[in-house]
Amino acid sequence: MVTAHNDQSTCFMAMASPCVVLVDTDNETLGAEMGEIVKSEALRIEKKYSPDGPSLVTHINETAGQAVEVDDETADLIGYSMLCYALSDGLIDITCGPLRRAWKFDGSGTVPTQIEVRDALVHVGWRQVSWDRPILRLQRGMEIDFGGIGKQYAVDRAFALAEAHSAMPVLVNLGGDLRMSGPRQDGTPWHVAIEDLDDANSAAAPPELSGGALATSRDTQGYVNAIRYGRLLNPRTGWPITDAPRSVTVHAATCMEAGLLATLALVRGAGAEEFLRIEKVRAWCVR
Repeated sequence: MVTAHNDQSTCFMAMASPCVVLVDTDNETLGAEMGEIVKSEALRIEKKYSPDGPSLVTHINETAGQAVEVDDETADLIGYSMLCYALSDGLIDITCGPLRRAWKFDGSGTVPTQIEVRDALVHVGWRQVSWDRPILRLQRGMEIDFGGIGKQYAVDRAFALAEAHSAMPVLVNLGGDLRMSGPRQDGTPWHVAIEDLDDANSAAAPPELSGGALATSRDTQGYVNAIRYGRLLNPRTGWPITDAPRSVTVHAATCMEAGLLATLALVRGAGAEEFLRIEKVRAWCVR
């Protein structure tokens, strides 16, 4: 959520999230143009990489077992996903789809059996993927989902296109992952409010930011038979990562960098705060 003054704003839905573009200008036409640029790019990326409905990702998943040649944009995203996988010791893995289906998190309070988790794990693990750019081959039963990586990529791409269109200060917010040029025209920073997880209508005191990006990784949780289960799954064991914060928000130069750092902290569970301290990043951790 972002607080604004007299900015020109464009609001839309993309990637199942409310999105907003703020342009610090009195020129309504320019503000609308920049908003449309961001919206078009966000929707393009969503259409291309959504695992639901017709998309390139759906095609890749449906043809698992066969070689698929991908374009440069997709190859770059796969390369970045491999970096995330390596830096996280395999805890950030875009092949986790079968595991997420085993853990339905549908409000029913059910937990998969050990056998169901084991069967899902057979089809999870980047090490099983054959990748020789630009040729990708998944094993049968496997699938990919760029998830948060795709949304953070969309923020950076859309921001770059908007910034190329005009030098006016702009803030791009796609479902809480955002990037801003800045400061504002008058030299003041942007004020960005971080949502209060216990009250959707409240927010923490807004930090002042004069550029860069924010990204948030969350581990929403539920209880089954008095046992708390987080939605953040360990692709090596098939079970939720324990003692993770409910959310980690990181400020970095780009949204993809911020998202990677936030997720790297989250997957460390009880060690999230120590990781952020060592990395010396500006961050907000909620437990």
